[in-house]
Amino acid sequence: MRRQPRQLRSQKRVHQILDAAEQLFIEEGFTVTTTNAIAARANVPIGSLYQFFPDKAAIVQALARRYVALLHQRFEALQTDEALQLPLSDYVDQMIDLTNQFFKEHPGYHAIFMQVQGRIPELETIEAAADAQFIQELSAFLLRRDASQQTHPEAIAFVVVKAVGTLLWLALSQEPAFRQQLVAETKRLMLTYLQSYLPDAPCQMPLPDDPLED
Repeated sequence: MRRQPRQLRSQKRVHQILDAAEQLFIEEGFTVTTTNAIAARANVPIGSLYQFFPDKAAIVQALARRYVALLHQRFEALQTDEALQLPLSDYVDQMIDLTNQFFKEHPGYHAIFMQVQGRIPELETIEAAADAQFIQELSAFLLRRDASQQTHPEAIAFVVVKAVGTLLWLALSQEPAFRQQLVAETKRLMLTYLQSYLPDAPCQMPLPDDPLED
C-alpha cells in the first residue's frame, strides 16, 4: 500500500475498496477488472483509490493479508487452555472444520488466487510468512499439550499446517460431495499422524501446590 489508513474514515474507505475489488475479481476476473471499475463499485473517487493502492496487484496483496488475518483469528481460538482439554480427535475436527468453513465463507480466497497464481510473486511471500506463523504457534501448542513425549514439535506442526492447507485447498475445486469426502479423509490422516506422537486423552493440567503440604 502507498500509505496505511490511520483515521477511521480512511480505514472504512480501504475496506470498501477491498470489498469491491473482491467482488469484481470473482465476478469478472482479475485481468478484465480495472481500477476505475473497482472505484465505481466501491463508490469512491479514483483518486482516493490511488492514494492507497498504486495498482491492482497491490489490491490483491492487501486482500491476501486480510484473508490471512481473518484465518489467523480463527486459528488463535484453537490454541487456548480450553483446547488443551479436548480429546485429540475433537481438536483435529475443530482445526480442519474451521479451515474448511473459512474457505466456504471466503470464496474469493481460492477464486482470486487461482487467477493470479505465479503472476504476483509477493503473494508467495505473504503465504510463506502466514504458514510460518501458524507453524510456530501450533508447535508451541503441541508442546503445551504434551511436553514429555515430543522431540520435534516444529516438524510435526510443519507437516500438519502444510498437509491440511494443501489438501483443503485442492478440495475447493472439487464437487461438493467429493469435497466433503476429502475433508473427512484429511481428518483421518491428521488424527492418525498426531496419534503417533500425542496421547488421545486431554491434557491434564497440573494442580497448584497445596500450601498445607509444605
